[in-house]
Amino acid sequence: MLSPSNSLPAPLRPEVHGHRGCRGLRPENTLPAFLHALTLGVDVIELDVVISADKQVVVSHEPWLNPLICLGPAGESISLADGRNYNLYQVPYATIRRCDCGQLRHPSFPEQASQPAYKPLLSEVFSILRSATASLGRPPVSYSVEIKCTPAGDNVFHPAPAEFFDLVVAELTAAEVSERTTLLCFDARILELAHRLRPDLATCFLLEDQLPWASSLHQLEFLPSTFGPDATTITPAAVDALRSEFPSLRLVPWTVNNPTDMQRLLALGVDGMTTDYPDRLLSLLSA
Repeated sequence: MLSPSNSLPAPLRPEVHGHRGCRGLRPENTLPAFLHALTLGVDVIELDVVISADKQVVVSHEPWLNPLICLGPAGESISLADGRNYNLYQVPYATIRRCDCGQLRHPSFPEQASQPAYKPLLSEVFSILRSATASLGRPPVSYSVEIKCTPAGDNVFHPAPAEFFDLVVAELTAAEVSERTTLLCFDARILELAHRLRPDLATCFLLEDQLPWASSLHQLEFLPSTFGPDATTITPAAVDALRSEFPSLRLVPWTVNNPTDMQRLLALGVDGMTTDYPDRLLSLLSA
């Protein structure tokens, strides 16, 4: 049974979460995207992780090569029909590292500056951004790490939840970033593992389009730190109901790219926004 704690004051300035770094500006989930987002001044770097055949934690949205943005290990083009045949869970990281995922500009993001880029290891992201943060003289960035897990994908595109969770948490611990990392997942199994095994970790329950929100939250065995709904489902009534029933729950919707939508959500008092264009949100906040 969920039992919300005391209400927390709403932040004066909502957090800016750079989605896959800054997908609208640089190739998604790559070092160039993360470094550019850091330079822009995001509060949180949002990224996705999958597992390679040799149990490395790889930063990637899909557990396969997306034909829209990736080339194969020999530089070959990938047809839309063949994308899932490049199953990263069946490939060692040394091979994944040879696949370029930056030169093909994503067709949905015309402002994206394409450049050669690969799928980095999570450990490499932490190391590179630690050095870059020191060079910029800015406070350490926080992380939202989405574990890409589904029941249908168990032992096909990723390990079972317990192993997946352990591999990711080991990287957070080694990099000493656990205290400023939130684990995100659409799959409640991962979040419930986190609650049982590492209750100190912040968690975010992602939800696509189901309403009312409370019915989905009540399916969990605990109350996560943050709720991440699809921004298109947000209404004033839904926010009021959420704040009333779960006053301690942080609200960070995704993926908010239109300045008009950003203004609307700011007026509703969200705690943060995940966006492909952090420059747009930062500009709004500074104005």
